[in-house]
Amino acid sequence: MGRLKELRNYVNNELNQLEDEDKRNSAIIHLYGVSLAATILAEKRGLDSELSSMAAMLHDLYAYKSGSYDDHAHKGAELARSILEELQLTDEEETDIICSAIYHHDDKHVVDGPMDEVLKDADVIHHCMNDLSKTVKDKEKSRYECLRKELGIE
Repeated sequence: MGRLKELRNYVNNELNQLEDEDKRNSAIIHLYGVSLAATILAEKRGLDSELSSMAAMLHDLYAYKSGSYDDHAHKGAELARSILEELQLTDEEETDIICSAIYHHDDKHVVDGPMDEVLKDADVIHHCMNDLSKTVKDKEKSRYECLRKELGIE
């Protein structure tokens, strides 16, 4: 079994423990949606699409498990590190890359490393395009417009 598939199985098992069916479904839709967007962006930008997809699968897991978005990016990076170490799916450098992306993903106004940016942008794509009837959040407007240009969506 590939390591992305193994990680997805782990995440699925965690999400299946959520009692609220609507929250569970939202979590699955979001994590898989961001994972797909991260894969596409990483491929387009010449980065490691497997690592970006793995980061996306883990990026909000802490929030879903805890029910809190308070400092979820930083706490989520800690949770991701423990999961990756437990599953032994990545080496130390890969774990650091994934955890950095998760740690920084909520700060949409700052530019960080290339993999951090892939996760931020994938998160924005899913937030803005999953439900086109919703207004784009102020903190995501600039990034969303840049993404539309990058992807040739005018």
